[in-house]
Amino acid sequence: MNCALFAFLLLNFALTGDSVRSIIIFYSYSGNTAEVAKTLAEELGKQGEVDTIRLEAQDESGSFLGQCKRAFFKKKAQIKDTVFDLNAYSLVCLGTPVWAFGMAPALRAYIERSFGLENKSIALFTTFGSGTGNDKCLNEMQAILAQKGAKDFKRFSIQQHNVKDRDFVIEKIEEALRP
Repeated sequence: MNCALFAFLLLNFALTGDSVRSIIIFYSYSGNTAEVAKTLAEELGKQGEVDTIRLEAQDESGSFLGQCKRAFFKKKAQIKDTVFDLNAYSLVCLGTPVWAFGMAPALRAYIERSFGLENKSIALFTTFGSGTGNDKCLNEMQAILAQKGAKDFKRFSIQQHNVKDRDFVIEKIEEALRP
């Protein structure tokens, strides 16, 4: 286990007095974001309990272009009921592909319905193709979560051609979660 990630989790434990319990909530269309979420779960799992939720849009467009259009217009997807109360977690991780400068509609819907984020540590992660709009997507996610009371933000992004490079992904996770 890397020292930076361990130090982040240890610091969180020391500040809150809670056991290290993390949750990763993500949406993945092509599998890229799922691959990054899997690596993140493996790394976090070395230091504590990790729950993982893969969001599913019930009204998803069958085309990538349709998905991008919905993301561009900030549409929310209809998602299956899942855990929306995040009070039990020390670290909340949220992941999405970047589509048309924004997050996937399923994650947008999840964030809107989630609660229990006051003073939480948040790790935001994205996967992307060209990188256009990546910062805008992360900034919007962070702003919405800050309005819900989240305080400590860490962020990382993985370009689609690096998703399968496990060492690269782990390095980006370590850099982001360094205290």
